[in-house]
Amino acid sequence: MKLLNQRFLALFAFLLVMPLLGMAATDGYVAPADATLVRPLPVGAKAPAFTARRPDGSAFQFDPATRKVPAVIIFYRGGWCPYCNAHLGSLKAAEGTLRARGYEVIFLSMDRPEILRTSLKDDIENEVAKYTLLSDASADAARAFHVAFRVDDDTYSKYKGFGVDLEAASGEKHHLLPVPAVYVIDRRGKIRFLHYNADYKVRLSADKLLAAAP
Repeated sequence: MKLLNQRFLALFAFLLVMPLLGMAATDGYVAPADATLVRPLPVGAKAPAFTARRPDGSAFQFDPATRKVPAVIIFYRGGWCPYCNAHLGSLKAAEGTLRARGYEVIFLSMDRPEILRTSLKDDIENEVAKYTLLSDASADAARAFHVAFRVDDDTYSKYKGFGVDLEAASGEKHHLLPVPAVYVIDRRGKIRFLHYNADYKVRLSADKLLAAAP
């Protein structure tokens, strides 16, 4: 009888814990399978901490709890994307003004660090690389800001047919990309401005960024 009671109590405890285990397993951000379903962290929310990689492979820690300066964070898909490269080029014109206003300007790419080093070569040689270009190949930051979505198998194959190998570019097999997004974050780590669009061809202009980051 005593053994039966012990088994009953163990089963009862197991049944109580099971829902909690299920919650824990699904508590993290799950990237949708369509860019139009992405719902980024909104204005007013606390910016999340994340880890990205510099072009030399070293870790870059973004921690809103210890920040002393505001930041502009730009998510873009990678150096293989002509719209991303055009956007990066257009925002370089605003980067000097943003730095003069006290902002750290952070560009987050899905490319692995080795590819970033190649893409930075010309800017380094011309001494214009004052911004922070980072690899978010693991999609740590894109998930944390809820801007990541999963590229479906058909689109992945189509990209590969165009010579764009997402796995080779990121070094990962998650097939995740960010919806292009721009965040302005104050020195207390609060999100003050957000621009995003599921249509990767639609980007924030430098003028509008400067107006959003006084």
